[in-house]
Amino acid sequence: MSTERGDEVEVAVDASLDAVEEEGRHLRFMLKDGSFPVVFHKVPREWSAYLLDIFTTLVEIRWRVMLLVFSLSYIVSWLVFALCYWLIEHVNVDGDRPCVLNVHGFTSAFLFSVESQATIGYGFRGLTANCGGAVAVLTVQSVFSCLLDTVVIGIVVAKMASARKRALTVGFSKFAVVNRRDGVLCLSWRLGDFRGNHILEGVARAQLVRYAKGPRGPVAISYNDLDIQNRDLVLATPATVVHKLEAGSPLYKVGPRQLPEEDFELVVSFTYTGDSTGMLHQKRTSYAPTDIRWAQRFREVVRVGEKHYRADFAFFNQTAWVATPMLSGQQYEKESRRAPICRTHFDKRGRRRHYRRVDKDVQQTYL
Repeated sequence: MSTERGDEVEVAVDASLDAVEEEGRHLRFMLKDGSFPVVFHKVPREWSAYLLDIFTTLVEIRWRVMLLVFSLSYIVSWLVFALCYWLIEHVNVDGDRPCVLNVHGFTSAFLFSVESQATIGYGFRGLTANCGGAVAVLTVQSVFSCLLDTVVIGIVVAKMASARKRALTVGFSKFAVVNRRDGVLCLSWRLGDFRGNHILEGVARAQLVRYAKGPRGPVAISYNDLDIQNRDLVLATPATVVHKLEAGSPLYKVGPRQLPEEDFELVVSFTYTGDSTGMLHQKRTSYAPTDIRWAQRFREVVRVGEKHYRADFAFFNQTAWVATPMLSGQQYEKESRRAPICRTHFDKRGRRRHYRRVDKDVQQTYL
């Protein structure tokens, strides 16, 4: 996307092979792991926005950067307060009434600062009541150390309970399939929870993303929501999310022949609440036209045992061929109105006979 003003956000697609997955004529809008190959440039008020929301910034940065920031925050605070103690002792020229016992230089002042903030208290160095400034500095350092420890513990806990980590154990199928359900062509994909402790509740959602890029012009992106059957799910066992290819669907006119030529991406997500933490998480992925298998269905993964339901995830991504019209939803609806036609007759002995007329053209569209 190009920018017309300097303060607007310029978005560029990262074209490196390590960061994105190229599919035919374009790059994927969303990668299979749910990340977006988008790089932001000329973000307005970049540093100020990050500093104002410092908690979220520290939660989202990498672990090594966060550990470096926390280590520097402790070291810098020790040095600052050690400098204060050293200056107080340096100004106090009366050696008979010292402010801090056994502090005779910056090194010993630094050790006293570390002992005070970490509440170690070796007993060799100590603060006296001779100087009010030293007492004030120690009070400020104690309050600051409590605040710093609270921030560090809160960020570490929030980062360990990040939704991205829980999302690793919730997965979508590698492919989406198109088959016939209850006389209607349907697009479906599979969703499953790989953990033993199941998800309390969740909501599935799907969007069809279309984008067109000119030779040098901006990228135009459009979003269309897809209607989903049984949007609310409980993933005690793997579930299949179904979208009917009927009138009103953005894929209503797309058939197996037009599918390779289409330029869209099916972005699907599942927002849920975990039963262990009660936190809200989200898992997402995308399906390009090359990821959609026509005339196939998912193999069954759930079996009924004597005491338990058994879910075999070895078949989670496996599909099998099934008789399905090689037509778009619109063409199939038109053909189904003409054939088949079933009529009932009675023969000479009074027995009921059923006769079914089937259009030959419709028969040839099935595998």
